Amino acid sequence: MPESVYIVNEIVGTSDKSWEEAAKKAIETAGKSVKDLRIGEVVKQDVTVENGKVTSYRVRLNISFKYHAKK
Repeated sequence: MPESVYIVNEIVGTSDKSWEEAAKKAIETAGKSVKDLRIGEVVKQDVTVENGKVTSYRVRLNISFKYHAKK
């Protein structure tokens, strides 16, 4: 098996429903423009609070995808 190189970038997803939905939306959106997306790792979660109530969820993810050299 040949060796591979991967690139790691940080993305942020948001949702008004859950952290899981925020992560899913972020990964699915990134997957539309990133070739060979392999891993999504949640590195931080937080919420927005207004008047004592949670109004949105935010997830910071590291994503990795395979590096393809230009030919």
